[in-house]
Amino acid sequence: MGGVASSVAAKLAFFPPSPPSYEVVTDPGTGMTRLSRFPHRENVEVLRLPTRRGTEIVAVYVRNPMASSTLLYSHGNAADLGQMYELFLELSIHLRVNLLGYDYSGYGQSSGKPSEQNTYADIEAAYKCLREQYGAKEEEIILYGQSVGSGPTVDLATRLPRLRAIVLHSPILSGLRVMYPVKRTYWFDIYKNIDKILLVKCPVLIIHGTSDEVVDCSHGKKLWELCKEKYEPLWLKGGKHCDLELFPEYIKHLKKFVSTVEKSPSHRSTWRISTERLEPPRKSSDCFEPSRKSIDHREKHRPSSDKSRNKDQRRNNMEKLGKPKTSFDHLEKCRRSVDCLEKSRKNTDQMDRGRKSVDRLDRIWAG
Repeated sequence: MGGVASSVAAKLAFFPPSPPSYEVVTDPGTGMTRLSRFPHRENVEVLRLPTRRGTEIVAVYVRNPMASSTLLYSHGNAADLGQMYELFLELSIHLRVNLLGYDYSGYGQSSGKPSEQNTYADIEAAYKCLREQYGAKEEEIILYGQSVGSGPTVDLATRLPRLRAIVLHSPILSGLRVMYPVKRTYWFDIYKNIDKILLVKCPVLIIHGTSDEVVDCSHGKKLWELCKEKYEPLWLKGGKHCDLELFPEYIKHLKKFVSTVEKSPSHRSTWRISTERLEPPRKSSDCFEPSRKSIDHREKHRPSSDKSRNKDQRRNNMEKLGKPKTSFDHLEKCRRSVDCLEKSRKNTDQMDRGRKSVDRLDRIWAG
């Protein structure tokens, strides 16, 4: 049964660029490795990392001498390192962080095939590399997950209680919920972030575009509601699924977040207080959160008419996402990529321009 679930998940979730956008090249004289599309840089290392499931993944480590944090970046499901490389360089510079990005099994020049379980092993291998090869401490690491990458990111974060923070960029509640507004978690669902986010103990920043045509913004908002350590979220008005890096607010908000979480816990109390004022009306999931201040006591005594209105509003929101299907036999026929539409796979160059223009990033972020 687990094999069936894995097969369904792979068909719905993974679209590695074909052919890969890069090759790993080794200089015969120096023995240094680099990505074929880019010249060698002194502060960049290209690595091959073994995983516990027997695959070997390719990773890129970008060093920043001013860094006091290290970002572990899990990209979306229709990209590889060749397409993310320049963004990694920019993030390392602007955020003043070291950064490790990696390709999932079956992506780029990584061996094996993509699967949910393989991505969990992949991020573990990347994290192990940061700890053992680069000496990064758990409390200095920030996990960053984009779209499908939010799955392995949240999963690893549930097992690392001393993490500095995590960033969820256009995250999903779960794989199935991207296509259907289901109200329960099914055994064959993948990346069940909605159930795991409650176990994350570090600060969480969520970034989502309000016009996301692939993963509705309601995914990010629901995850934010469920977070224990909320940071002020960034809802980018008009932002879609693959263009958030082009908004000036994107890098500004990230900078502020990194600066905040690098401070001691006592200095972070101010943003905890400010996010309480940002919270939407309480929902049933709040029973998992710590007890709050007197405002929660007042809410317990709201008239029943308010509850009815809330139920009607939730029902209307679910209808906007589309009515639940009565059968899952048509998943393959009706599927929508969890991270990028199928047609984008056929033109990776177009996706590259749409996802990010690093030349534009420099001009926008400097503005």
